[in-house]
Amino acid sequence: MRVIGADGSQVGILPTHEALKLAEEQGLELVEVNPRAAPPVCKVMDFGKFKYETSKKEKASRKHQSTIVLKEIKLRPKTDDHDFDFKVKHIRRFLMEGNKCKLVVVFRGREIVHPEMGQVMLDQVVKAVNDLAMVEQRSMMEGRRMVMVIGPRGGVIRAPGAPPPPPASAPPRSGPAPTGSGAPAASAAAADAEGTPPAPAAKPAPVVVAAKAAQSPAVAAKPAAVPAGDKAPAKA
Repeated sequence: MRVIGADGSQVGILPTHEALKLAEEQGLELVEVNPRAAPPVCKVMDFGKFKYETSKKEKASRKHQSTIVLKEIKLRPKTDDHDFDFKVKHIRRFLMEGNKCKLVVVFRGREIVHPEMGQVMLDQVVKAVNDLAMVEQRSMMEGRRMVMVIGPRGGVIRAPGAPPPPPASAPPRSGPAPTGSGAPAASAAAADAEGTPPAPAAKPAPVVVAAKAAQSPAVAAKPAAVPAGDKAPAKA
């Protein structure tokens, strides 16, 4: 066999017992690296260290390697709205993780005579995920199934462990305007925005009602009666 030393140098062609003796003298093992060569090639090395370095390199290569999984989603030509929304939600999650989706429309019974219904269902799915996905394989019939493959667009893949995008805030609910005066409502809204309790509303000022005598017209006083025999006093 052809022997290679521990430092990579060519030792030459040696019998098996001499090659084993050479490895034992160095405290190493004799490992056959190319059995198909003529003669076979063996190397003197530390086999335990060699296995450790090999496994370390494999782990490093797998760390930078991305695996794409093909997820299969089954539909029916008459899938109702609730199931359709539920499946579209899962498809969007699969696409954002970098996976591909295989959309399968299953026909049962006489549904096979209307394949256009399956095509309509696939078109609705593609329209619902058009911002994330692109069609990689057009729809085609496979027996009683219609199959389509979609994949993620560039730049939509989310990193593993990254939180999903925050949902859009719901619009304010519209309702009837509150009854009563506008000032207390405005002050309450301002107090809620600032986080302070609203100030109590001021009581209306009391209305003073004038005396009845002041509201009634003045009555002229009648002159006192003068007897006939007496003369009226002369004016000064």
